[in-house]
Amino acid sequence: MDDPLTSVKLSNGLQVPALGLGTWQSPKEEVKTAVRAALDAGYRHIDTAYNYKNEDAIGEVLQEYIKSGKVKREDLFIVTKLPMIHMEPKLVKRSIEMSLKKLQLDYVDLYLIHFPVTLSYDGDDENTFPRTEDGKWKIAEKSDLLETWKAMEELVDLGLTKSLGVSNFSISQVERICKIAKHKPVTNQVECHIYWPQNELFEACKKLGVTITAYAPIGSPGRPDRIKKEDDPIAMEEPIIQKIAKKYGKTPAQVLLRNLLQRGMIVIPKSVTPERIQSNIKVFDFNLTKEEMDEIGGINVKRSFFNFMGNMCENHQERPF
Repeated sequence: MDDPLTSVKLSNGLQVPALGLGTWQSPKEEVKTAVRAALDAGYRHIDTAYNYKNEDAIGEVLQEYIKSGKVKREDLFIVTKLPMIHMEPKLVKRSIEMSLKKLQLDYVDLYLIHFPVTLSYDGDDENTFPRTEDGKWKIAEKSDLLETWKAMEELVDLGLTKSLGVSNFSISQVERICKIAKHKPVTNQVECHIYWPQNELFEACKKLGVTITAYAPIGSPGRPDRIKKEDDPIAMEEPIIQKIAKKYGKTPAQVLLRNLLQRGMIVIPKSVTPERIQSNIKVFDFNLTKEEMDEIGGINVKRSFFNFMGNMCENHQERPF
């Protein structure tokens, strides 16, 4: 079936494939396998970040596929992110150039501010999360999101990225950027799944013409043990999800992804397992009914799995949650 949800039109007119491959916590050799499996399965949207330290491995595979003629550069949608240590305006251009060199690309399709808090930069580009003695993030003395955004806008003018966006931003932060922006953010990439549906943020961003890209869309079952809690619910084991999956002959993961796609979101499930990567893209041949969407929307457990990031910078004026 020709599903209109296969891509999302951004406010700058570009189309982004609605389902991409997330690569957080994917080590270099594993991410190569993952990206190959994704490209072979028909993915054209790959999401990475400077902080993930796997851009070079992803770049190798992209070049391999472009040079062999298996994919064309213009058919790919590549996303990477500005690290918190490089948010000082004078560091922004250098940072994307470092990412582009690793990715072996002339431009990315989307460049995001990874997190709204600026961390202290000591000249070590590898030390992406500098810490204080008590283990919290070491916050920069000065930070100005709007000045960082203006430095980001220059990257569009220089042709280093086609679009700009943000990640982990609150409603008020997105509104502030939109007010002054020459190049508006096209997306806000945030944690979003059945237990953290982001309804208010989604509606607010929609009014601003900003899409939501959902990370952890199936509830991040592979997140590190250090951020798991004993009573964390498991999205794929949710009875409503299992019941719907059985009805359509689909996996719970496919139902979870389909639910977000039908809400109008972009999803970037992370996996390094070829079978799961292939399975995750098979979500464009069935439709959830309004009743099923309402049933999923009525799940009353509310739980963020990534709010620990707010605790790492709890006294900062730009702490988003």
